[in-house]
Amino acid sequence: MRRHSTRGAVIAVGAALFVGLGATGASAHVTIAADKATQGDYAALVFRVPNERDNAATVKIDVQLPPDRPLASVHVKPHPGWSYEIKKTKPATSVEADGAKVTEVVSEIIWTADDPKAGIRPDEYDEFAVSAGPLPKADSMTFKTLQYYSNGEVVRWIQEPQANAAEPERPAPVLKLLPPSKRGAGQPAGRPVQDSGARTTPETDDTVAYWALGLSVAAMVVALASAAMAIRVSRR
Repeated sequence: MRRHSTRGAVIAVGAALFVGLGATGASAHVTIAADKATQGDYAALVFRVPNERDNAATVKIDVQLPPDRPLASVHVKPHPGWSYEIKKTKPATSVEADGAKVTEVVSEIIWTADDPKAGIRPDEYDEFAVSAGPLPKADSMTFKTLQYYSNGEVVRWIQEPQANAAEPERPAPVLKLLPPSKRGAGQPAGRPVQDSGARTTPETDDTVAYWALGLSVAAMVVALASAAMAIRVSRR
């Protein structure tokens, strides 16, 4: 009887640890956030990039703008210790700014660390910002992203979320867009959003992470209590 009770306690503790690791690990991926991303307006977009490796630094970030929802104006904020490259292409759909058609739009932004020491080291994250607009009349925008490590590894954050399905293993950053403002478009086309210097924090992702951590701790507490009870019963 004691052997079976002890084994059950060990299994319970192991299950709790597994749940905890799974919940916290799922939240560590590349995300995008904006203070107010409204259809038809301009917004400061911030890409948050965490380093998920303990033996390499992130030295390159390749963000691909959605080709089906092109942006007429994109301005990149300089990032200390990093250089960037902008790639352009002809828009798949008609794009206008100030009543004039735009013949080229930004399709890709590539940030590269000037020196390996400037890369994102283990247990760290960094943020890369752009000003873009006018934002399309759509519910969301998906920015597929490639993350390059100093050891040659490439992590492809390109999987798009599916309705009524669990989050994919390598989800692409998704920006949710608010309905158009009743006051009309925000800033004139071609004018970048003024950056106050404050970092935009993806509150939704952080909230999910905090809840996941809390649930993990609760699960471990319950498992440990069950294990103690099982051992006490076996001793009786």
